Amino acid sequence: MKIFQFDSSIWLPRPIHEIFEFFSSAQNLEELTPSSLQFHILTPTPIHIQQGTEIEYRLKVRGIPIRWRSKISVWEPPHRFVDEQLRGPYRQWIHEHRFAEHAGGTTCEDTVKYAPIGGAIINKLFVSREVQQIFAYRTQRLQTLFSATTAS
Repeated sequence: MKIFQFDSSIWLPRPIHEIFEFFSSAQNLEELTPSSLQFHILTPTPIHIQQGTEIEYRLKVRGIPIRWRSKISVWEPPHRFVDEQLRGPYRQWIHEHRFAEHAGGTTCEDTVKYAPIGGAIINKLFVSREVQQIFAYRTQRLQTLFSATTAS
């Protein structure tokens, strides 16, 4: 199984506790996901996030309805958490979120390790570009919500 990695970073001009609180609210995922994916949380809210919490979503990938279940495998407020796909469109999807106080705000770093069904060819044709577009949208939304600039 070929595993690919995507990294993203943004600096937000807000304190770490405020940023972590925003990211630890599952409901904010819909705010950070492009509307074209028709992303909706199926797990009843409010969701109390902690290590072991499982969350079920529904979305569309290239028009195909997908159910996705993830589990919070690491929970270290306010510095880090990891969500892992239990069921969904990938052979593997592990998303690590890291937060650090920096220059009067918070640097948010994401590392996604993923293995698409279909391997390198499908990644090159579709998945890599889609992941980049999703995170570009996310960065734009975070900039709008928090008046941020991207980290260098």
